Amino acid sequence: MVGLLLLAALVVSGCASVPMGSNEKDMALKQFPAPPEAMAGLYVYRDSFVGKALKKTVSLDGEILGETANGVYFYEVISPGEHTVSTESEFSDNTLSFVADVDKNYFVRQYIKMGVFVGGAGLEMVEEEKGMTAVQECCRLAASQ
Repeated sequence: MVGLLLLAALVVSGCASVPMGSNEKDMALKQFPAPPEAMAGLYVYRDSFVGKALKKTVSLDGEILGETANGVYFYEVISPGEHTVSTESEFSDNTLSFVADVDKNYFVRQYIKMGVFVGGAGLEMVEEEKGMTAVQECCRLAASQ
């Protein structure tokens, strides 16, 4: 029983480490520039308190962006049209599909949820203002793979 409690405490309170992007690029992206002409921008961030010790892979349209840890984000320039963001979860990937419009930034929040054996992950599209605040306040650019 004590071992199970110790494991649960580590899952909730530990910190994971992932490769980070440059400080310069991080600072520039936190200005939330307009995407390049005829394109859109996508920020995928993680700011959940639960499961800080867990790393979770995130993919865009079947291509791996990298692993997330608490307090990090990815940024990708994307073409207009339909896209799918996926994250590994406990038993299978969870996905979020959306249609991107030209000249708009999109924000997807990855969150960790309790699972049967290990924490799972989910995704949700958030309003631009909420996403900008979350990225600005607590996140650091993760290096894409």
